Amino acid sequence: MHPLTLRKLFIDGPAGQLETVIDHPPEARRGIALIAHPHPLFGGTLDNKVVQTLAKTFVELGYVALRPNFRGAGKSAGAFDEGRGEIEDMLAVAGFARREFGNLPFLLAGFSFGAFVQSRVMTRLPAEKLVLIAPAVERFDISAVPANTLVIHGEEDDVVPLASVLNWARPQQLPIVLLPGTGHFFHGRLTQLKQIVLDACKS
Repeated sequence: MHPLTLRKLFIDGPAGQLETVIDHPPEARRGIALIAHPHPLFGGTLDNKVVQTLAKTFVELGYVALRPNFRGAGKSAGAFDEGRGEIEDMLAVAGFARREFGNLPFLLAGFSFGAFVQSRVMTRLPAEKLVLIAPAVERFDISAVPANTLVIHGEEDDVVPLASVLNWARPQQLPIVLLPGTGHFFHGRLTQLKQIVLDACKS
């Protein structure tokens, strides 16, 4: 990616400054993609490979992609807040994006713990699409999501078992895109993950 398309800055959040990376598309912007990283107490940051893959994917689709470090992660101020404060962090980043980039449609994406955060943000922030990667449905209460939500999960996920995701999706009749033979972090399968998101979010 061209270095001029990436910008790192600090955004005012409810618990202090939020370290954020913004990736810009080379052409006109189609929308704003907000990307939430995995659990910060288990090493989750904006530099996570799945999060970076999502950012690159959405930029390719014409979105300006923002990926903050939640409170207490990286150089962001504050301390982990069990998801409550992290929802507020993401809403603060959304407010910044709206002021900075105007009235573009939002797309919300999250990986693992970040999927939980974005499922809650979706109830307070109108968005055209929700993309959940390996949603942590066992550890956090992820409620029902819109019918057009894209959910991608690894067959051999040992952090969030596939069975628990199917149990969560079944009452909603929500399709799951399954990657056979891969675990929670999609090692060696990020190119395939990217292509699935590209195909699902093109229109």
